[in-house]
Amino acid sequence: MQLRTIPGLPDAHLQPPVVAAAGDPFADLRVVHLLARIPRGTPVRVRDIVERLEVEHLDWSFSRPVVIAAVVQLQANWRADYRSSDGIVLGEGPAGPELLIEDSSRVDPWIVRQVERLYAACQEQLRRFSIDEAATP
Repeated sequence: MQLRTIPGLPDAHLQPPVVAAAGDPFADLRVVHLLARIPRGTPVRVRDIVERLEVEHLDWSFSRPVVIAAVVQLQANWRADYRSSDGIVLGEGPAGPELLIEDSSRVDPWIVRQVERLYAACQEQLRRFSIDEAATP
């Protein structure tokens, strides 16, 4: 089909804002991607993580419960892989919940694998959506 060009027609490629939900792989991907880059061995306030997510992803809205849910899942994955609870610690600080990720050489490769797993889950969800909507055979 040949489409016409209309001068002054606004671009329709706007994206609506997304409210992050706990357990959604797209939200978890963004949270864990940021957690991979936060300082190690130093407590970081969950409030600061939420604020940074909102700065990096202007079309998303994140909340503390969503970030905490992603952290709790990371803790569970850490415990399953390393049989310890000291690698990722979520605790209560003087200004609210804080996250402490250990400063060791095993963290970066492990958290990269977590991000890769979430990325694959997002791709799979997009693939299923595409098939369900009959966009691909």
